[in-house]
Amino acid sequence: MNKFTYEHQQYPLISVIIPALNEAKNLQYVLPYIPAIISEVILVDGHSTDETVEVALRLLPTIRIVRQTGKGKGNALRDGFAACTGDIIVMLDADGSANPGEIPHFVEALLAGNDFAKGSRFIKGGRSYDITLLRRLGNHLLSTLTNVLFSTHFSDLCYGYNAFWKYCLDDVEIDSDGFEIETLINLRMHKAGLKIVEVPSFEHRRIFGTSKLHTFRDGWRVLKTIVKERRNKSSPPSEQPRLTASLDITNQPAITEEIVLESSTGSSILCE
Repeated sequence: MNKFTYEHQQYPLISVIIPALNEAKNLQYVLPYIPAIISEVILVDGHSTDETVEVALRLLPTIRIVRQTGKGKGNALRDGFAACTGDIIVMLDADGSANPGEIPHFVEALLAGNDFAKGSRFIKGGRSYDITLLRRLGNHLLSTLTNVLFSTHFSDLCYGYNAFWKYCLDDVEIDSDGFEIETLINLRMHKAGLKIVEVPSFEHRRIFGTSKLHTFRDGWRVLKTIVKERRNKSSPPSEQPRLTASLDITNQPAITEEIVLESSTGSSILCE
């Protein structure tokens, strides 16, 4: 029997952190599809001027709303990390590009003995319908540079769908405010000697609105983060495992319907 058919109480507490800025129209494609194994959902509102908070509370009355203390995605995630109570933390975007139905795959990877499960659009079983050719090239170059400088094997450096055990924050300081947050987390998890696995993920197109990511400005911030982390002398012991494997889910049965105990609709609307 697949472990995800077990009772909800069999799982550790799982927190989902969703940074959001003016995402009222997109939340209907995200919040109703949060799997039943999730213990708490925290939406970090970045001072939205639309009805993001009101829509979130209407769609998911149990959601916790945290008002962002500063600006930027990194700052929002840090606020969410500080507020969560779960043993496992999942990072999820609010724009409908990430399928909440994939969360169990990330949780499974952590329960298998890994510390950090990082999403990848570029390994077997993953794909992106949203990334432009320019951003794909930039991601590839930055990933290659990182792999050379840090002896890693990352296939996707700049993707924000990740999950990790909360205890990782005891060894990893998160101190960036922008979109470079994903790169910083990847590098510091590696440098702390934590056990990392890549999980294939499908990135869908944003449904409403425009992306807040700026290719050249944020790419430059990612590059500066890589250089800064390379100059930092701290690093894990050479014998400590880093990226240990890529999780292959292509031959596994879909499990979303098994874990969403109160809904049989699944997440097909995100898979169109």
